[in-house]
Amino acid sequence: MQLDKPVAGGPCWAEVGCPDLEAGKRFYSALFGWRTETDAREEMGGYTIAYLADAPVCALVPLGEGAPAQPVVWYVTFAVADLDATVAKVRSAGGSVMSEPGDVPAMGRFASVADPQGAAFQLWQERGFAGAGVLNAPGSLGWVELLTRAPQEAKAFYTSVFGWSVNALERYTQWGLDGADFGGMVPMDDKFPHEVPAHWLPYFAVADVDATAADATEAGGSVLMEPTSVPEGPRIAVLRDTQGAMFGVYRAADAR
Repeated sequence: MQLDKPVAGGPCWAEVGCPDLEAGKRFYSALFGWRTETDAREEMGGYTIAYLADAPVCALVPLGEGAPAQPVVWYVTFAVADLDATVAKVRSAGGSVMSEPGDVPAMGRFASVADPQGAAFQLWQERGFAGAGVLNAPGSLGWVELLTRAPQEAKAFYTSVFGWSVNALERYTQWGLDGADFGGMVPMDDKFPHEVPAHWLPYFAVADVDATAADATEAGGSVLMEPTSVPEGPRIAVLRDTQGAMFGVYRAADAR
């Protein structure tokens, strides 16, 4: 990711749904060295922020009652300057709104939306809390990737909503803001089971991809894509936590 802080239109946060919050804390703290703090306010519902030292990096969200009907996934959040205007753009571009704009006291405004292919993501307008305090460092968010069966439609949607630049390389399409790339897009082909929907996947920077994959397995998770060195790119792996949420890791030294 060529962004070093949250900016309007770029990724600013990620959070994972946890049927078992304590299990989620144990897994990710062991894997990334996170320190977690659960918001004690009743209205926050156990929302838990993970920190590297004193910098917030992401969150864990207890799913609570009705959890079986809620997906155990990682959600990517994008910063916006005007939440209501962006939600209107999502609708006009063919997307859907799953959670209407609402206030988080002393922090900001939030909405949950999806693109026309059903890939869900979140929007955040800062009002006191900008999001991740560090990006690209080991243990923090460093890349976001859209997996979709309709890449041309996705390009039209996201450039309309956010004004992203599109860097269509030979093997990979990258998203950016004024040319500063922060994410990419993978077309979902027949290798992906039909029941797997379009989705956003966060990647976290790590010092050693192979060691992190081994640590994830040791902690009860699993490896979905073995550590691989991408031609002219980073070393990466895709993992699954103990409750089923998928995420990627890449070697921080490979970031450009």
